[in-house]
Amino acid sequence: MAVRKITLIGAGSTVFAQALLTDILSFPELAQSRISLHDIDPDRLRTSERMTRKLAQQLGAKPIIEATTDRRAALTDADYAICMIQVGGYRPSTVIDFEIPKRYGLRQTIADTLGIGGIMRAVRTIPVLLDICREMEEVCPNVTFLQYSNPMAMNCWAINRATTIKTVGLCHSVFHTASELARDLGIPADEINYVCAGINHMAFYLRFERNGEDLYPRIRQVLEENRVPAENRVRYDMFKRLGYFVTESSEHFSEYVPWFIKRDRPDLIDRYNIPLDEYIRRCEVQIAGWEMLRDHLESDAPLAIERSQEYGAYIIHSIETGTPRVIYGNVANDGLIDNLPDGCCVEVPCVVDKNGVQPVRIGALPPHLAALMTTNVNAQGLTVEAILTRRREHLYHAAMLDPHTAAELDLDQIWSLVDDLLAAHGDMVGEWR
Repeated sequence: MAVRKITLIGAGSTVFAQALLTDILSFPELAQSRISLHDIDPDRLRTSERMTRKLAQQLGAKPIIEATTDRRAALTDADYAICMIQVGGYRPSTVIDFEIPKRYGLRQTIADTLGIGGIMRAVRTIPVLLDICREMEEVCPNVTFLQYSNPMAMNCWAINRATTIKTVGLCHSVFHTASELARDLGIPADEINYVCAGINHMAFYLRFERNGEDLYPRIRQVLEENRVPAENRVRYDMFKRLGYFVTESSEHFSEYVPWFIKRDRPDLIDRYNIPLDEYIRRCEVQIAGWEMLRDHLESDAPLAIERSQEYGAYIIHSIETGTPRVIYGNVANDGLIDNLPDGCCVEVPCVVDKNGVQPVRIGALPPHLAALMTTNVNAQGLTVEAILTRRREHLYHAAMLDPHTAAELDLDQIWSLVDDLLAAHGDMVGEWR
């Protein structure tokens, strides 16, 4: 097979890069790919380069490996680009997204997808992604762009509106949740089949089956028998009320709606076991994990090698070999879901083969699910509009319509919070008129 160039943007995310590269280099057809690693942090980039060389040696793969802080060079002639950047990093940006809202009594769990934290992350991230895509339009216009960065829906929506790059947003929430439900039911995950659709982090299983058997009655039994895992009380409560199970975790979902996190109702936090400030803790664990991996790479000890369920490598392999697969991707709503807005970013099954990533038409979602998703799509769309037009008022409007923010703050507080966050992020968000 022809040698294909696969570029990793944000390759300094060494732990995640290791998972993706393990998957890629484990395929014999991809084992001689040209792997181009890019990051703006030279120290992290060196660590990822060492990891890649060690990984290739252990797998018996013979890729061409290069590492550069020159993004244009990394992207030139790329056949595939994988993006996993976090603009602003943990400090200062993520900490700002949590700490300033706290002054207003607005608490968050993850703050990377929606809510005021998700909106601010989009303000930082989308301009960088558009710069990357415009560069790709010049140096690799036929690239397939695999986009992993959050806020997924807003990022992909902006890319699809403002660029010509073939993009699919990838998230692990669909297959992870299916595995969690299989565990709750005592069924091997590989025996379950499903159809899922919606928006990223708020897609629902329209069918969830095993050998033709509808498994939703068995999920209801988990509720009836009080076997709901403590970390999943929010989603099981939503399942009880909606009749369909949502893909993203309880800690995520709790901040996409107005019902669970309330400053004057601490009993709700306890009842639903909601982990406030969870992403802050995760970031600290991830930083420690990166440092451990860096130290490990300095030794002669082998890397732990285990294939992941991430879609990225499977997409590349299917396009290169024609092996058909179904993945779940975040793509533009071009006639895919009838009762969500045209052009918004939806998460649907996609067939992948030599023809590329081909989204599957779903039709109309159950009306109450579409209505719930629309509350998030409204805030997403206004955030994208604000960023593409650089109109500050639309950031206020997005925050006004965000379900969690609107449930906690009055209008003066919302506008003041947006002002404070933009000022605190400073150069990371540029100037807003």
